[in-house]
Amino acid sequence: MHTLDAICAFALCLFTRALTGARMLWIGCAPAATVRVYYANHNSHGDFALIWACLPDDLRARTRPVAGADYWLKGRLRTYVAQRVIRAVLIDRNADTRKEDPIAQMADVIDQGDSLIVFPEGTRNTTEETLLPFKSGIYRLAHARPETEFVPVWIENARRVMPKGKLLPLPLLCTLTVGAPVTLAQGEEKDAFVARTRDALLALQPTQI
Repeated sequence: MHTLDAICAFALCLFTRALTGARMLWIGCAPAATVRVYYANHNSHGDFALIWACLPDDLRARTRPVAGADYWLKGRLRTYVAQRVIRAVLIDRNADTRKEDPIAQMADVIDQGDSLIVFPEGTRNTTEETLLPFKSGIYRLAHARPETEFVPVWIENARRVMPKGKLLPLPLLCTLTVGAPVTLAQGEEKDAFVARTRDALLALQPTQI
């Protein structure tokens, strides 16, 4: 990473953590220098930054968020951040214009030894539902690279920090809870794996008093 890119990455992490007071609770596993797919609930455009910024420095350097090219390639600033600062894996979400298979793109990153940050709901959850149904992509990636650990991360308060339609985030405390890794069992079918990964994420919600 070039000096300017590294400075911008440091500034993004500092800004994100200062704004949100974000803390990452590793209750199901410990930080480890192994290839993982961190998957989380998706409520705001800042979700990837929260996870990325809260990872230990050595893990952050080899973890790449998966993001929609249609959003992150709009404008020079977004493009620079996506391509040079966070090294996002940019996916064309339009099947009609897509030239690369998204699963192949992600599997290639795993083969290079980098981890991923993904959002299996496929889009931001702007409904009153706690968690939208998962898309099949999480199973397809697990099937393509069955040795990979899928680590659930529940993000609390992100929707309130960056509410829809607001240009500036609100300073609120965010907590990221990391659960136990899930791996594809031999012969496990798609519906069973999708349900198991979704349940593992839902189980990390903080208890409401």
